[in-house]
Amino acid sequence: MKTLYLDCGMGAAGDMLTAALLELLPDPDAFVARLNALGLPGVSFRREPAVKCGITGTKISVIIHGLQESCTDGGGDSPADISASCHTHDHGHTHGHDHTHGHDHTHSHCPAHHHSSMQEITQLVAALPVSAHVRTDILSVYRLIADAESHVHGVPVTQIHFHEVGMLDAVADVTAVCLLMEALSPDEVVVSPVHVGCGQVRCAHGILPVPAPATAHLLQGVPIYGGAVPGELCTPTGAALLKYFAARFGEMPVLTPQKIGYGMGTKDFEAANCIRAVLGDAVGQRDAIIELSCNVDDMTAEEIGFASERLFEGGAREVYTIPIVMKKSRPGSLIRVICDAPEKETLVGLLFQHTSTIGVREAVMNRFVLSRSLETVQTPYGIIRRKRSTGYGVTRTKYEYDDLSRVAAEQGLSLAEVRKLLEGCPSAAGE
Repeated sequence: MKTLYLDCGMGAAGDMLTAALLELLPDPDAFVARLNALGLPGVSFRREPAVKCGITGTKISVIIHGLQESCTDGGGDSPADISASCHTHDHGHTHGHDHTHGHDHTHSHCPAHHHSSMQEITQLVAALPVSAHVRTDILSVYRLIADAESHVHGVPVTQIHFHEVGMLDAVADVTAVCLLMEALSPDEVVVSPVHVGCGQVRCAHGILPVPAPATAHLLQGVPIYGGAVPGELCTPTGAALLKYFAARFGEMPVLTPQKIGYGMGTKDFEAANCIRAVLGDAVGQRDAIIELSCNVDDMTAEEIGFASERLFEGGAREVYTIPIVMKKSRPGSLIRVICDAPEKETLVGLLFQHTSTIGVREAVMNRFVLSRSLETVQTPYGIIRRKRSTGYGVTRTKYEYDDLSRVAAEQGLSLAEVRKLLEGCPSAAGE
């Protein structure tokens, strides 16, 4: 199973991801030439070697209208802004909305730029000479960014306007990474916990905490941590790309590395400012899971059902009950919760809150698991997501229930009929 592992111990940004993935290709220069032939208006890519802490890697620069990642017209924190005026902001490794992954410099004057809506961005992406799959990926990632900006600014996505330079920079990064993912075609993408940095960042709207609001919103549900490195290490573009492509977050799985790439940032720290990408073959995984359990004999079925719903909302992987006989021959229920370590404390609290137990047991169990990935399949009924599980000589695929049910409702068919139709589609049947 081809597995891509991204080590984000110094955060993530679009250009760093691009550079790291480029190093995994047999001919990076040819791929950069392909990027420059895309026809993004006023955009060009430049690849050059860079050294951090004695490690040689690749630095990618995005040139917008002849300027290298410069004035972002209205905000170092995002390509989206409600105002159209220019502001003073510090940034180094600026991706339109990306903050400080490079050297600091201040822009107090910049020329006026056109502002683009999400509809205009959709039209721009629609004209790119890329596959339908890549086009879908680009727009999906950019919509994550737009949704985050909408949430932060408190306005609908339709009212978010993207500054031209920032928008082009972000689209360039997202397009490059999506094309690279298509070229590499990993079966699974695993990402380390993400280092976000610490302190504050100055942007168009003032001084904000790290991670900045849009980044923090995008990283919900993702394991992150701070540290002693001041500044914003993970940018909104980087966060959106990681969240979209990662099948899971955690430690490096057991794999045999075939290629290793280093994508460099601009600024120098005590630690190498880079993303490390490892491409290799995984044959299955081992990890640990936590089991929480308790016995109850005085709860109704409705109360247990309500508690189960709250436990799932709290992050439980599985919640189930087993009928048991308790003291004095009373019929009771064993409530068992399977979860990951970060959710344990929350789920223990929910068990005490929503059940009548006065004690919760914990067991840490090792398990063998198949490597899992989520892929998209183009069908006559639209894009269908499909889970793929591999390892230990086994490969299994299963379509996502939500997508099957959508097609069944639209076509007036049963789930079984939809599955049979998909098996007959060449694009869906191909492995």
